[in-house]
Amino acid sequence: MDLIGLLPSFGNFFYTIAAFVVVLSIIVAVHEYGHYIVGRWSGIHADVFSIGFGPVLLKGTDKRGTVWQIAAVPLGGYVKFAGDSGATSGKDADGMAEMDAAQRRRTMHGAPLWARAATVAAGPMFNFIFAFFVFASLLMYEGVAVDEPVVGEITALPAQPFELAPGDRILAVEGQETETLADFLRSAQDMPAQSVLRYTVERAGRVIDVTGPHPQPPLAGSVALKSAAREAQMQPGDVITAINGTEIATFAELRELVAESGGAPLDLNVWRGGRELELVMTPRSTDLPLADGGFETRYLIGLTSGAVFEYGTRTPGLVEASGIAVQQIWRVIRTSVEGLYYMIIGQISTCNLSSPIGIAEASVAMASDGLIEFVWFIAVLSVAIGLLNLFPIPPLDGGHLVFHAYEAVMRRPAGDKAMQILITVGLALVLTLFAFALFNDLTC
Repeated sequence: MDLIGLLPSFGNFFYTIAAFVVVLSIIVAVHEYGHYIVGRWSGIHADVFSIGFGPVLLKGTDKRGTVWQIAAVPLGGYVKFAGDSGATSGKDADGMAEMDAAQRRRTMHGAPLWARAATVAAGPMFNFIFAFFVFASLLMYEGVAVDEPVVGEITALPAQPFELAPGDRILAVEGQETETLADFLRSAQDMPAQSVLRYTVERAGRVIDVTGPHPQPPLAGSVALKSAAREAQMQPGDVITAINGTEIATFAELRELVAESGGAPLDLNVWRGGRELELVMTPRSTDLPLADGGFETRYLIGLTSGAVFEYGTRTPGLVEASGIAVQQIWRVIRTSVEGLYYMIIGQISTCNLSSPIGIAEASVAMASDGLIEFVWFIAVLSVAIGLLNLFPIPPLDGGHLVFHAYEAVMRRPAGDKAMQILITVGLALVLTLFAFALFNDLTC
């Protein structure tokens, strides 16, 4: 066996595992800390705060008597509160029977209903709060585009040099007025399918006509996860100049030829920083969320259109950034719920459901795209995991909230035996879903 030849594969494997552990550990720590801190504020004592399951690798005890530990299997975590029989938060009936009233009040099962419900709900809520702060912070750090068509640094394209220059304010493209950046981007739909167009710009107080690129050339802005383009190692900034020998000048032509392929392999000529590459890609049937809800299925190679020049940016205020962050969280929630619904009724493929293997692959891909993209991905996944935990399935948090709702309505808790049965059934359902998602990642 050529062990030396296996080193790159082992390197990729460990890089994938490391990225996955980082992503999941952050999200789990946020989630479990929500349970822990709200429980503590509510007078419920935490015996153990664990990141991971199984054999303990590292642990320590704080002044309140809580054991903080890192375990060997990084597929989640838990907070074991006083009175719990284990990590699934089942009731330790024998231990509870030996406690006095003050001791029972410090347990999860002896605390008032409001304290228990708040503690359970805090985990998913902290996932959402964490994502909110990440989204808002990144928006304020990177800024948002100014709705004014002023040219920044121009992207390298095969047809350069253009006469268009940084600092120009675009007044029209091929005679079509562009008062705003949105007007400039929309103008791409009506422009001739050619690489060089006539621009009217304001430069140093004068209005002149210059040459410039098509507003939407076949330029890669981003490369989607698990896509044909990513597998072919396409990069942002690549320009597709021809498909199956047909030259193209616009992203619309690229989209149309890919859609018409029917999933047949495509020969692509790609321009990358002055070099010509030849790549073969097979478009994949992909379920895309629509802006107004629902999904549509199209053949894609996994590229989004890139910007022909850098747009001006401004730093949004706290209120504006917060509003955009809330919209992003809602978008993730809505898309996740709709996706699950359409998978259940069979309108989109169940291959959209991923296991930790898919999450690990996505983690390493986003880490390779850069720190900003990686942190944004963690926030998106935090929202998704927070939402998943609210599903009304024991032993997920949503299942425990259902028990608390039952207690609030019926004025008595559900029976211990019934709860144990439901938790066992719920755990079996969760494990079945996990196995199905794992099967998807191995076969889709």
